[in-house]
Amino acid sequence: MSKPAAPLKGRAARLARLMPSTGPSTAARTPFVLLVVLLLGGGLITLLLLNSALNEGSFRLSELKRDTTELTDEQQALQRDVDSRSQPDALEKRARELGMVPGGSPAFLNPDGTVRGKPTEAPADAPEAEGPAAGASG
Repeated sequence: MSKPAAPLKGRAARLARLMPSTGPSTAARTPFVLLVVLLLGGGLITLLLLNSALNEGSFRLSELKRDTTELTDEQQALQRDVDSRSQPDALEKRARELGMVPGGSPAFLNPDGTVRGKPTEAPADAPEAEGPAAGASG
């Protein structure tokens, strides 16, 4: 017969209380460790997906900014074209190319039906049209 172990005394007893006992407590830790590992893995996968979505949005934003810049440049070029064609000299030149002549003095109708001003007919050949254009064709 073996004799029972003598109870530990003093410092040895304190150390024995601090040391984990082997047995059922290690089996109880396994689900907790698995839960922590799953939570950490899920968190990392979620962060990866979130980072990917943010990067995709960033690329889309830079593409839209580039498109906006190109369209703004095109709009400004078209506006310069409209402005150059709207200048009085350009309008007069285009009107003469179409065969239009400057009008005579205008007349206005008053609300009571009377005419204010003396209307005159536009000349068939404007004197300015006979200048350089007539010399170049003749």
